[in-house]
Amino acid sequence: MEIREAGLGDLSGIVELHSRARVAYYGAGGLPTEEILTPELAREQREGWAAAITSARKQVRVAIVDGVLAGVLAMGPPHSSDLDPRTTAQLYQIHVDPGLWGRGVGGALHALFVRHLADEGLVLGVLEVWERNTRARAFYTRHGWRPDGTSRPGPARTPYVGMQLTHP
Repeated sequence: MEIREAGLGDLSGIVELHSRARVAYYGAGGLPTEEILTPELAREQREGWAAAITSARKQVRVAIVDGVLAGVLAMGPPHSSDLDPRTTAQLYQIHVDPGLWGRGVGGALHALFVRHLADEGLVLGVLEVWERNTRARAFYTRHGWRPDGTSRPGPARTPYVGMQLTHP
């Protein structure tokens, strides 16, 4: 597996992988595909990923397995103004191609985030995960994340819940 910085040449692959992952985890949570994949959302995803890739403040990394895009990680300063970017980073997204779940791609991308915390001298990582995404919640819990009591509205009247990871 190779993990490298994402470039705009990766944009279409990232959007396609993100869409496949969304169908898998939102679908498992009971959302119909037509609510997950809409033209408006596809446009927003493409614009959002392009902005993240070209951002001076955010970092996007891709995992390549056997020459194929297998996963993507986006991280950077916290979205919340209540959190200090001198001590905290946000794991915005990890997505792995559902056909490669369980093969260590997500773990390798997560380890890169933890390394980022250490390299930058940050003591706290934060993220949000859809409450019905039990697979992701279990993944993050296995890696030491704990609910932080925050939430915001999400699809199907199901919130995104906040989690945090304290870095020693």
